[in-house]
Amino acid sequence: MSRHRKSSAVTILAAIISLFIWYGQSQNWFASALNNPVQKAKTGIKTSQPGMYHITRFSDGDTITVNMNGTDETIRFIGVDTPETHDPRKKVQCYGPAASAFTKNTLTAAGSTVKLAADSLSNNRDRYNRLLRYVYLPDGTLLNLKLIQEGYGFYYPYFPFSKSDEFSAAQKLAQDGHKGLWGNCTPKPTDGGGYTSNDQ
Repeated sequence: MSRHRKSSAVTILAAIISLFIWYGQSQNWFASALNNPVQKAKTGIKTSQPGMYHITRFSDGDTITVNMNGTDETIRFIGVDTPETHDPRKKVQCYGPAASAFTKNTLTAAGSTVKLAADSLSNNRDRYNRLLRYVYLPDGTLLNLKLIQEGYGFYYPYFPFSKSDEFSAAQKLAQDGHKGLWGNCTPKPTDGGGYTSNDQ
């Protein structure tokens, strides 16, 4: 082999070795970035679980506010209506404070993070521009349904949603078992097939 070819081969070999060294170092840096909060911030690596949102405000039993991509969004739970606590047009209703406390305590115990899901049969937002969503705890529990099962809220039949039958059946069981507001308040039927709680 000529001296020129040997020199070229050595140069190529050195380049390949350098490339392998660089790749190894970059992999170590990337692994370090995954575990280093400062590097995470610098590189924009997202550490939160996909689809999970942090709660920034508790409004009442069926409404919360979450941080969604840096913006606060008010979330109205699909398919459930808890007694009023803050509506300026109404007095505080029986079991409203209890429902608010239940929602706040349940979500706080779960780390104040939730997974949200829309419903193809429901609107994306209501007339107050709140996002309409199913609210899941990190363990998969559907809070909308749990509120009805435990007697903290009413099944909301005024708009279509895919879990309507399940929510209606849950309310019947809670009603028959005198759970929550069914045993402590005097719910009144509405014209739309739902219920409303009496004033406190």
